[in-house]
Amino acid sequence: MKNIFLFGECMIELMNSSQEKSLNYLSTTMQQSFAGDVFNTAVYLKRTFIDMNVHLVTAVGKDQYSLDMIQYFEQENIGTEYVFKSENKIPGLYSIQLDSHGERSFTYWREDSAAREVMSFIDEQLFKHVSEGDLIFFSGISLAVISPKDRPKFWLLIDTLKSSGLKVVFDPNYRARLWETPEEAKEQFEHAFSIADVLLPGVDDFEKLYSLSTSEAVYEFCKPYDFEELVIKNGEAGISCYYENQSVQFNIEPINNVVDTTSAGDSFNGVYIGARAKGLNLHSAVELASKAAGIVIQHRGAIIEQDIYQQFIKELNI
Repeated sequence: MKNIFLFGECMIELMNSSQEKSLNYLSTTMQQSFAGDVFNTAVYLKRTFIDMNVHLVTAVGKDQYSLDMIQYFEQENIGTEYVFKSENKIPGLYSIQLDSHGERSFTYWREDSAAREVMSFIDEQLFKHVSEGDLIFFSGISLAVISPKDRPKFWLLIDTLKSSGLKVVFDPNYRARLWETPEEAKEQFEHAFSIADVLLPGVDDFEKLYSLSTSEAVYEFCKPYDFEELVIKNGEAGISCYYENQSVQFNIEPINNVVDTTSAGDSFNGVYIGARAKGLNLHSAVELASKAAGIVIQHRGAIIEQDIYQQFIKELNI
């Protein structure tokens, strides 16, 4: 049975569930949930491939939100043995706003997030246990959230796991506000590019950070790095894949009823990673991951209801 580790942050999510004018001011009801790019990836991976062991590596607090968060992880059958509890930190929080096209914008409160200090919990025993796994995934947000003083220890962890035979998977997922400067982000990303076996970038990440606006330009940028697979996500323009010296372009069927694009890339990542770990070929993995993202963006929230997603899985006969 495959053991897959995902390193990152889960946050408290607040989303407007209703808005109405009252007494000349806007009254808003917020729906609370839990989400975060790496956690979302873990959820869709596990929901799709239930026979895989999926473990989240993160830190939370000891407050009630943290305890509820851990319970939610367990309900999603995600391993919590590497979810550490800080004595004096709490989870980060964000609110999400959607426009009429389902595009999202965020406001964050994460300065005191326990996940920023996750590396302080990493010891030799964890190095040993995780080294016996099969794959580790992290993102640009994972890198940004880690306290800068702890990044050398993080890279030592990744180097150790890669040397132990784990496949390293990286999605840049660039968020400018999380970095002191674009140069800091570039330094960390390019370190990740040099180590990762599988790269899962979006063109929008490269456009914001490197002013590269096409899949071809992203490929040329990544070409010098020693990756096994490069999967470039470019929205309705499709997916460009580079594998074993081959280039394959996948068209994406447009979704007419887009409600919320929050977890489009995360769901794609989770299903793609699981499909490849399961042994599916590149074409089948991209097709399945694209269909999963298509279902997710037709519903509100980063994590759609379990029964809706399971019906989708059932219809695919995976």
